[in-house]
Amino acid sequence: MSPDSLPEIDFDTIACQQILEADHSVFSIQWVVIPGGSPYTISSADLLERYLRYIQHCTVGIIRPVQTVAGIEFRLLASSLSLLQFLPPRCTTDAAGERTILNISGGLLVDKQECDRGQLELIVDETAAGTRLTLKLADYCPLLLGSRQPSLWRKWLYRFTQAYIHKVVTVNFLATVYRSLTGKSVRRGVVNIVVRKGAKT
Repeated sequence: MSPDSLPEIDFDTIACQQILEADHSVFSIQWVVIPGGSPYTISSADLLERYLRYIQHCTVGIIRPVQTVAGIEFRLLASSLSLLQFLPPRCTTDAAGERTILNISGGLLVDKQECDRGQLELIVDETAAGTRLTLKLADYCPLLLGSRQPSLWRKWLYRFTQAYIHKVVTVNFLATVYRSLTGKSVRRGVVNIVVRKGAKT
């Protein structure tokens, strides 16, 4: 999916969609547009650095991002237990913008049968309205769902725990970046957008 296919949104708004796709993998996307004329610029690598710092700050150190030779791990407190593991970030640039990609490689929150699937992308691209900052999680298979045919109670458990936390953290992160770059708050809140078809989560 190219960032160019994302629908336009108003300023002071964060767009969001979280669904389970047909194979019951998770697709989650959130973005905000920094108005044109902002004196600040930001790269996808900068966005990743800010995101990692924010994760540790907003969880009060319960989740501790650690960069290793093997990649990036979200560790639990001061332990070596990894909730999520990512391969080293890859940065790409094309006509659609630039992105930093982290492929999921394991962790306690990942279905062990699907450790080679899933990626987190941080995307920065230019639109007519300004600079769009996007966080996209795709093809992620959570341990909480159990399998590609999860029961209804597992879907509800995931929806009201991990999915809810991910949405809140990501939306608040984008609101924080927006405020730091523009000096203003996101006043219109979150709007639900349809990017892909699937079951809402």
